Amino acid sequence: MSAADIITAYSVAVPDKQKQNLPGLDKHITPGVEYSKLEAWSDEGKPSLYEYAGSGKLTGKTAIITGGDSGIGRATAIMFAREGCKGITVSYLPQEAEDANAAKATLEKEGTTVVLMAGDLMQEDFCKAVVDTHIQKFGKLNILVNNASKQIINKNFEEIDLKKVESTFRSNILQMFATTKFALPHLNRGSSIINTTSVTAYRGSGGLVDYSSTKGAIVSFTRSLAVKLAPRGIRVNAIAPGPVITALQPASRSAEDMEGMGVGMPLHGRAGQPAELGPAYVFLASSDSNIMTGQVLHLNSGDHIGSS
Repeated sequence: MSAADIITAYSVAVPDKQKQNLPGLDKHITPGVEYSKLEAWSDEGKPSLYEYAGSGKLTGKTAIITGGDSGIGRATAIMFAREGCKGITVSYLPQEAEDANAAKATLEKEGTTVVLMAGDLMQEDFCKAVVDTHIQKFGKLNILVNNASKQIINKNFEEIDLKKVESTFRSNILQMFATTKFALPHLNRGSSIINTTSVTAYRGSGGLVDYSSTKGAIVSFTRSLAVKLAPRGIRVNAIAPGPVITALQPASRSAEDMEGMGVGMPLHGRAGQPAELGPAYVFLASSDSNIMTGQVLHLNSGDHIGSS
């Protein structure tokens, strides 16, 4: 399949040849990414785009979204705002300030109060500061989205840098333990914790052994924490995205690998857009998923089918 064969309304469906340094910025992705428009299909099978519209599912709630400055986290924040979330705290790395400020401006236009927290979640003190600052500002916490992560591709396992492996674990899973620990005293019955894992936790990835391992750990973390918190009425679920166009991709791939990323995927022949993940986070954050916990939603364009 070639890019010309893809049927889609997204003008940004196929990424150009491009390269960034970690952590990367959505701002510099070409031809771009989509955060809030979803694809719909006519009776004749022709696609069009429409803006996500909320229906008050999160009215009056507040949320912390790690990595909410860009990609899936940013799309989630926008949809939370449109669902009536009154306060959102977004954590991001200092290098991502441009994306974070752009996200803040968008969310404020939706009528949401936004707190930006720049720092490194690999530092326990920063995880605590994110939660403490959120509570100081809003007085409560209803939703925790553990979304931030990084990946470093290594095609030759014999050459893998063990220091980078440790860093990936600290970035992707250990910070979830810390942030959740500090958030938990503020979560009451009916609250929701949503963790971002990955399709690589299920199908594996030869070039991302450490990243895939952290994502597998997140699945087990989700299931075990769900068991622990079920008696308290706090739901814990996860989402496992497949290939999605975000800054993480050009920041961790070669320019050649980034060009046309996702072309040929089983469903729709393309990678996903951040906007296409957002509604699933709304579902898990809202009372629509009131009796759902310890589960993983798979949004992977048919990249992997059959696992729970």
